[in-house]
Amino acid sequence: MPEITTVIGVTGATGRLGGRVARRLSDAGASQRLLVRDPARAPRLSGSTVARAAFGDRRAVIAALASVPTVLMVSASETVDRVTQHTRFIDAATEAGVEHLVYISFYGASPDATFTLARDHYATEEHIRASGMAFTFLRDNFYADFMPALVGEDGVIRGPAGQGRVAAVAQDDIADAATAVLLDPARHAGSTYSLTGPESLTLDEVATTVTAELGRPARYDAETLEEAYASRASYGAPSWLVDAWVSTYTSIATGEVAGLTDDVERLTGHRATSLAELLRSGSTAY
Repeated sequence: MPEITTVIGVTGATGRLGGRVARRLSDAGASQRLLVRDPARAPRLSGSTVARAAFGDRRAVIAALASVPTVLMVSASETVDRVTQHTRFIDAATEAGVEHLVYISFYGASPDATFTLARDHYATEEHIRASGMAFTFLRDNFYADFMPALVGEDGVIRGPAGQGRVAAVAQDDIADAATAVLLDPARHAGSTYSLTGPESLTLDEVATTVTAELGRPARYDAETLEEAYASRASYGAPSWLVDAWVSTYTSIATGEVAGLTDDVERLTGHRATSLAELLRSGSTAY
């Protein structure tokens, strides 16, 4: 791996995924500029500097990314204007002279994906392609770390997933893959990687695994689409967010998140982590 003598920009360093990547880059001896909204929450890491720069703050992003050739772009929080935030950040990064953007996207991102937020990721990818910057897209499947959170307080996973399967991937594996790309970006320019776990599970199997590894009785009850919307209506969430929640399950039902790849192993040199292994490790706090 070539010696890294330039600064790597990292967004989302106060979050679960960006923070994991930042710590790995620090351990590898890389210099970083951490772009965060709240510097007080930024991790204090060897070789890093911190800049206050929200995605939509053009001037702050341009200043923060001056002389930063490679940047990890962790997608913004789920909001109705997320694509707008992304495009503003991409435009500012281009203006700052960023050469290579590594974007955390979603498995099967497309304009007509069943999972509604995957459409946002596709729109973001297209804007990056049009920017002229070199790019690498890491299309993550659903997080394996999140699977236990699907289990309600009554021990039931409810959703219209049928007997579809999901190839959920561990956040630590994503962070390992992203770190490998950031430490040798030229090798991965123009590439799209689909990151999955080593197995594709039904939600029945997810529930069985949660029961076995965490000692929490869990089961899966399949809902109809109508039942799914009705059961989530009480939260008072906006319609776009309810659509995202429900389409998490319908994307499983359609088989759109079932396919397995070996991209984690190709990028990291180690096999992807199974859900059982992840739960056994105790590192699934979400």
